[in-house]
Amino acid sequence: MKLLFLGDVVGRSGRDAVAEKLPSIVAEYGFDFVVVNGENASHGRGLTEPHFNGIRNAGADAVTLGDHAFDQRETVSYIDRETTLLRPINMASGTPGRGAMLVEGRNGHRVLVINALGRVFLQPIDDPFRAVEAAIAACPLAEQADAIIVDFHTEATSEIQAMGVFLDGRASLVVGTHTHIPTADHRILKGGTALMADAGMCGDFDSIIGVDAEEPLHRFLTGMQKGRFTPAEGEASLCGVAVETDPRSGLATKVLPVRIGGTLAQALPTF
Repeated sequence: MKLLFLGDVVGRSGRDAVAEKLPSIVAEYGFDFVVVNGENASHGRGLTEPHFNGIRNAGADAVTLGDHAFDQRETVSYIDRETTLLRPINMASGTPGRGAMLVEGRNGHRVLVINALGRVFLQPIDDPFRAVEAAIAACPLAEQADAIIVDFHTEATSEIQAMGVFLDGRASLVVGTHTHIPTADHRILKGGTALMADAGMCGDFDSIIGVDAEEPLHRFLTGMQKGRFTPAEGEASLCGVAVETDPRSGLATKVLPVRIGGTLAQALPTF
């Protein structure tokens, strides 16, 4: 089974790149299941329903969120009815939406997708490790699920690596989102779980983590706010990770970085 995960979609540039490039990527490389993190897709903060539909129509089988999950007020009104949109599983009890969902892919594969929020510099209510563990225990790999993908939205690479080690042998892919910078540590752990500390972003890298550089640079230099953060609108790079799994165990047999378009060095999946 071939899985593709794309990091945080940032603003119009990221949305346009996903719409233009994802369908051909899926067709060319034969991906069976695609997850896209959409938490910065709408003006850099949150995800409106039209933008969610755009990402789904481009080829995402599931869309994950993060700490900006409800920055767009309308998300509350539609997230409960969308069974392929996930917010972090360790938000407060009673938060609208779901943090884990078994989703059927285009070729009939059943993929458990889990979204969790880290605790380092972020403020989830519940322990992400125990919340994710409970979701996997209820839907184990190679039993109810053909693959399990965990999007761990966190500031610290140490925290995402800890989650990978914690879930080694129980998930197909554990991948970090949130920092928007792709890491070079993609690997398969001893128990067969693929790990990448951050998938990067789908956005314009001629920027400061996807934001037009002027405002964040002003804040770094002066310690003062001059205006609002605005997503950069140059050509985006699609960043993420591709995984191939064993059909019997659901564990990873291959993991590859993905960087397509924009200003970054290109990295194409070589299945």
